[in-house]
Amino acid sequence: MSQPLGRHLLADFHDCPPAALADPAAMENALREAARLAGATVLAGHVHHFGGGQGVTGILLLMESHLSVHTWPEHGYAALDLFMCGEPQLEAALAHLAAALRPGRQETRQVERGRLP
Repeated sequence: MSQPLGRHLLADFHDCPPAALADPAAMENALREAARLAGATVLAGHVHHFGGGQGVTGILLLMESHLSVHTWPEHGYAALDLFMCGEPQLEAALAHLAAALRPGRQETRQVERGRLP
């Protein structure tokens, strides 16, 4: 059986402190450190803050694919998407994001992408 071309990890973080979900600079730093820990190369990134008391959406374009986050501070919720090809250390990236966003509960799903015959 062949190895997949990439791994796609989806994470739902629940019961996060609202302040952790509303700081665009901290979010960008957390994403960039998660990429570094995963062994990825950042090509570009952007984090957008929706205004006072609201969340952020952010993405890092990686040589290996992407990391993204969307937050809802009013619900204590963050949706994360970590997709990389090669041999990424997705678990290290996810652990760093969990330490930064401090979820009370998290759910994850992983999909192997591009499994070739």
